[in-house]
Amino acid sequence: MPLLNLLSCAVAVAAILSFAPAHRGTRLIASQTETAEWVAQQADKRDVGRDGSFQLKMRLVDRQQRVRERELTMRTMREQLSGTKSAAGGDRMLIRFTYPNDIKGTAFLVWEHPAAEDERFLYLPSLGRVRRITGAEAQDNFVGSDFTYEDISGRELDDYTYTMVDANATWSSPDGKSSPAYRIESRAKDTHARFPRSVSTIRKDNFVLVHADIFNRRDERQKVYEVRKLELIQSIWTLSDVSMTDAAARTHTDLSLTNVRYNLGLKETDFSRRELEAK
Repeated sequence: MPLLNLLSCAVAVAAILSFAPAHRGTRLIASQTETAEWVAQQADKRDVGRDGSFQLKMRLVDRQQRVRERELTMRTMREQLSGTKSAAGGDRMLIRFTYPNDIKGTAFLVWEHPAAEDERFLYLPSLGRVRRITGAEAQDNFVGSDFTYEDISGRELDDYTYTMVDANATWSSPDGKSSPAYRIESRAKDTHARFPRSVSTIRKDNFVLVHADIFNRRDERQKVYEVRKLELIQSIWTLSDVSMTDAAARTHTDLSLTNVRYNLGLKETDFSRRELEAK
């Protein structure tokens, strides 16, 4: 299941950072169809606006508790449907690092293709070249953080199978408030996946993914994703502060979101290879 859409999700931190409330009346239908697949579909279909622009701060903490900080910008554009054809051909996302100087200008571009493998490109200004991130690298760490490329760019719903773990779970937010939730298990169909299983907690009122336990090939819980701040911005549920902890590496990465703007009228050209390499 799209974790980003853990951030987003952002598209991911896009589709990976914002989630909108379910449409009024959805819960009446849900009482008869609350399967794990249905919950995953609702999370995947949530309204995150037509497009968005964000500023992010990334805080990386290593096993010696040393801290590195990075700043980045992110643009996202949701697949635009026109009749039965897609004008954009899938979601789009562009991330660019702005601080510190040793990573400034590094950029990550995602073109989602509903009927084919997604394309991911990493621009490395120090080398003056663009590197394509292959499907086999999708679960590698994203520029040294505890998030993977797949966490950031999103996952295909059909690449996983789903099982309901608890249809009557509860999620407690950092401020102590409790919300009814689902807990569903997703298993990768790819037998070579680095993290083949996760158990996600999804709020019932808005289908926001608020917690995930992520398991490695030995079926050990290696990573934990947490939402630490959730707020409504322009009527869209926005994940303003999230973290990913890696127990094996004894590291964690925090992401906070500021200067959030939705529905700006971004175009396909704002997510081109030329824009990826722009100064």
